[in-house]
Amino acid sequence: MPNEQTFQVETKHQNRHERIKPIKIFIILLNLTLLSVGQVGGPLLVRLYYLHGGSRRWLSSWLLTAGFPILMIPITIGPCMIKSARPTWLLVQPRLIAASAALGIGLGLCSYLYSFGMSYLPVSVSALLSSTQLPFTAVFAYFMVKQRFTEYSVNAVVMMSLGCVILGFHVDGERPAGESDGKYFLGFFMTVCGAALHGLLMPAVEFVRLKGGVVMTFEVLMQLQFLILMFATMFCSVPMIINGDFQAIPKEAEEFELGKSKYYMILVLAALGLQFMAIGSLGLIFCSSSLFGGIVTALLVPVQQAFAVIFLPESFSPEKGMALAMCLWGFASYFYGEYKLSHKKLDATQEPEKEVVV
Repeated sequence: MPNEQTFQVETKHQNRHERIKPIKIFIILLNLTLLSVGQVGGPLLVRLYYLHGGSRRWLSSWLLTAGFPILMIPITIGPCMIKSARPTWLLVQPRLIAASAALGIGLGLCSYLYSFGMSYLPVSVSALLSSTQLPFTAVFAYFMVKQRFTEYSVNAVVMMSLGCVILGFHVDGERPAGESDGKYFLGFFMTVCGAALHGLLMPAVEFVRLKGGVVMTFEVLMQLQFLILMFATMFCSVPMIINGDFQAIPKEAEEFELGKSKYYMILVLAALGLQFMAIGSLGLIFCSSSLFGGIVTALLVPVQQAFAVIFLPESFSPEKGMALAMCLWGFASYFYGEYKLSHKKLDATQEPEKEVVV
């Protein structure tokens, strides 16, 4: 009964595809939400910390990943919900632990470079400069993970990069009053270096996912994220101990312009927001690609600037509105290209199965 057996094979494949696809879409949407909330809210709170008397750069860097223990919740509960089993600890192989350590150190350094730039630059300018990670991500992804570009993804990279360049036309009017040229351009340089390192780390994470040598189950992905963020926190903790930043927190809280209670509230909320950003960014790369993560990050730049206008003393110029439109255009182009590509892949996988005879 070849026809009946062929029909059973096709039905089994379709059922499996229909069961897995909604789960993957849900995870991607969850990571998108975490990244959006974190990238918009986290930097605003960090800038608020600097504007009202905060000066500890390693502390603000440390906040990016210090909330990593929150991942213990999905690591512990996730396996029980998915397969009604106890969680298996340390599924990650030694070489993946070493890779996680290297990525964590890179993430910690990237966080410090961004934090240093944010201490001298307004959110609108630092967001503009950090968005230059997109072309860096595209170049490194091409060489490291052999990222295939379509006319839609190329259009997305070009349009979103141009949108960020347009924002640069309004940079001169955003310089903080009384800040020296040296400090301003040092912050400018450090932020661009952070963007370049960020553009390298995103394809590096995808490379580890592709070449890890293990099946990337939910448990493995969560444990990898936990290790990367843990090593980044450890990296930032060492200079904090050397500089006495932990001991200086109570004194800085007493001298904070908005008051002691708001000082701690800002730090806690910033840590939570930045942790969402880190988890969402890593999650998007693990579930999709580094290029997609870079495009979403660039898309959120004008959104971040709009919120900076609302909550911080910054203005919204026509250039920012045009940049927002171009970023939305680029994102729509990428999304449409991926939609067409997924349908082509689905058709290609179904065609051979129609000829299967057992």
